[in-house]
Amino acid sequence: MDNKVERAIIMAAGLGNRMKPVSDFIPKPLITVNGIRMIDTVIDGLISNGIDDIVVVVGYKKDAFDILKEKYNQLEIIYNPDYSKYNNISSLYYARERLNRPCMILDGDQIIYNSKILSPYFEKSGYSAVWVDESTNEWLMQEKDGRVISCSRTGGDKGWQLYSISRWSEEDAKKLKKYVKLEYEVNKNRQIYWDDVPMFIYFDEFELGITPIKMGDLVEVDSIDELIVLDASYRRYLEYREV
Repeated sequence: MDNKVERAIIMAAGLGNRMKPVSDFIPKPLITVNGIRMIDTVIDGLISNGIDDIVVVVGYKKDAFDILKEKYNQLEIIYNPDYSKYNNISSLYYARERLNRPCMILDGDQIIYNSKILSPYFEKSGYSAVWVDESTNEWLMQEKDGRVISCSRTGGDKGWQLYSISRWSEEDAKKLKKYVKLEYEVNKNRQIYWDDVPMFIYFDEFELGITPIKMGDLVEVDSIDELIVLDASYRRYLEYREV
């Protein structure tokens, strides 16, 4: 492998609206599933792979994340003051100065079941993905000769379903810093995902690869209904859900 991750940036600033009413009380990444906080599975997985330079970008209910410092003294917490106004490009914008070495960028509101998928070693910058034959509504990449050649925002079938774990060489991390800053400050393009920068807006500036993972290696919990499937104790919140 040509590259090794030296830093991880965890995105944890969002409102978690689809997790209401649970997220009315606690930020989505701090929600426990069967007794374990989702973000802890991410941090523990990183540390088990020797990645202990970890940045967490927070926004909504930012003070709640102070509890993490009690368990993980190596964390750096960065506050995104624009979390409620703009999409998650704002979080990477406020963490842009940390894009100066080989890094991993990943979401804090997922559950890592197989920590091996957070290995620091990689060849090309790009995303972890699962091959799917069946139709999906998630972002779906196509690759040729080890390089991503296209990505569909609306999904499809027979392709690589993108997951929110990505690795970036030092060169590409610095490109991300440059282009995120350009889009955010100059072009005022603030209602996009940060992933739009390398995957669509500046696609030709990156040579993206794919790190294969398997279905079940992780779970992205997108809604209260999906949370209840994993942990039935949250069923009690349904009576408070807005109609």
